[in-house]
Amino acid sequence: QVQLVESGGGLVQAGGSLRLSCAASGIIFSIHTMGWYRQAPGEQRDVVAAITTRAITNYADSVKGRFTISRDNAKNTVYLQMNSLKPEDTAVYYCAASRLTTNYWGQGTQVTVSS
Repeated sequence: QVQLVESGGGLVQAGGSLRLSCAASGIIFSIHTMGWYRQAPGEQRDVVAAITTRAITNYADSVKGRFTISRDNAKNTVYLQMNSLKPEDTAVYYCAASRLTTNYWGQGTQVTVSS
């Protein structure tokens, strides 16, 4: 059974930082591209950042320079360090594991940034 469990969300003031974690089980973590997505109320789910099996990273333009994605294959965990948070970063953040045409999703963690 595949499980992706996100943690680390919460309420933070603008300019603050949060670190999200996503612990994976039931998959061979090291062969999956890992990603963070977010979905604000009434909006579509969009990719925030992704990291390949070779640790190549990509970011949405809106978070470049502020967010950092990383992975620890020994701990089957992917992280998202979020700095200089803005109110527009408020959303539910989802972790995803992808390989070929298969995608697994976590349940999401709420991030709320107050102005």
